[in-house]
Amino acid sequence: MTKPTIAISVGDLNGVGIEIALKAHENVSKLCSPIYCINKELLSQASTLLSIKIPQDFSLKEVEGSFDIQAGVVDVSSGNYSYDSFICAIQMCEKEEANAVVTMPIHKEAWMKAGLEYKGHTDLLRQYFDKEAIMMLGCDEMFVALFTEHVPLKTVPSMIEYKKLKQFFIDFHNAIGNDKVAVLGLNPHAGDNGVLGNEELRIYKAIKSANKKIGIEQFFGPIVPDVAFTPHFRKDFKYFIAMYHDQGLAPLKALYFDESVNISLNLPIVRTSVDHGTAFDIAYKGNAKTLSYINAIKSAVDLVI
Repeated sequence: MTKPTIAISVGDLNGVGIEIALKAHENVSKLCSPIYCINKELLSQASTLLSIKIPQDFSLKEVEGSFDIQAGVVDVSSGNYSYDSFICAIQMCEKEEANAVVTMPIHKEAWMKAGLEYKGHTDLLRQYFDKEAIMMLGCDEMFVALFTEHVPLKTVPSMIEYKKLKQFFIDFHNAIGNDKVAVLGLNPHAGDNGVLGNEELRIYKAIKSANKKIGIEQFFGPIVPDVAFTPHFRKDFKYFIAMYHDQGLAPLKALYFDESVNISLNLPIVRTSVDHGTAFDIAYKGNAKTLSYINAIKSAVDLVI
């Protein structure tokens, strides 16, 4: 069987992404045919700084741009380049030059300083394709999807809307099939029947309506958030939907930080990513781990074959 071609967006070059790509290339090449969206000059810079030789079969899709890599520095030029690399990878899929995109981490502050309006990869994909992309993170043991993502916590309650929740559940069903899904409440004790908040009433209504629409009892809840990730629930559920970022990702990363990946659902292309940031504190020190990246490659391959 022909190995799928994966376009690799190199992320912020002041972070750990390019180190991971170089270190994992031999293993990744056994799984797919990777093409890295970076030019020779910047790749050479990174290789020299890392004292890692560039593999002979390290195939590139040239992305224009030149600047001095500065390990661990938030920089406009590096932010812009990570954006250009990502757009290059997306367009490779659109042109059928690649079967999927795998992304290294970008730095959100660098994007902001570069004048980019997006809060991250998923937000860009949502606007680029005019589709309600779903951010799901996890590994074989557990996946967590986020109803809201990179928004201030104070705005989350107003975003818990019945119609949007119902459509989110239906889109999630279309993406994963019929597996059971635990839906977390927003408030402590899942609101205690309105004593601690009434958002759970909308969550419950959306669950019932979505289950009726898809014809099976797939979504369960709202579940009390502080017990949702205990062994009792995790033996019955592989998929969880959290109402906000840290509610879902704090327990996921406590349990499965190194091996988890980020998967974008409900899009016309396959996109997976590492489940960590740019790690500026260890950039170009040779200590970056590759497991999440290799798992992201495996997930992309599984989704395209």
